[in-house]
Order: sequence, then structure tokens, then C-alpha cells
Amino acid sequence: MMDVGALYDAAANAGLLTRAVIGSTEVMVDFRAPDEDVLDGLGVSRNHTIRYPVSRLPGLAAGNTLEIAGQTYRVREITAMGDGTEARASLTLL
Repeated sequence: MMDVGALYDAAANAGLLTRAVIGSTEVMVDFRAPDEDVLDGLGVSRNHTIRYPVSRLPGLAAGNTLEIAGQTYRVREITAMGDGTEARASLTLL
């Protein structure tokens, strides 16, 4: 079984991840901000999320704030992925 942290290190070295700052901690995360049509096409919503190794942000919780690319986000919820070594956090742009 591959270590999820090693996978994220390889992705970061390939330039596929984005730096996130949470308090005094910097971590490379998989940041997503896809556009999504809402209200039957009358509007566009952005569902901001990050995926990250839990071992690198063990204390991340709903209500925390973080900065990505100069923007501040609040964590709405955390969802464990797979065997629990990786998580996805849903974010709200502040």
C-alpha cells in the first residue's frame, strides 16, 4: 500500500498542488474550485474544496480559516476519504 503522504509529495514536486496556509502551518493541497450551474442555469456557484493527507492537518475542523492563493476560506465540513488517511474539506470563500 502506498503512503498517501508520499503521493502528495510527488504531486507537489510535479507542480500539481497548491500551497495552503492554516495558522502557522503551510501544506500542499489539491485545491478545486469548479464552476457549477445553479437555479436551472440562472447562476453559477463555486464549490471550493481541498483534499489533503490527514497526517499533515490533523486538527483541521469545521469553522477553521485558511488562505489559498491570497484568498481566505472557512472550512464548512470535513469528509474522510478511503481508509481515512486522506480527507476532503468543503470551503466557503470569505
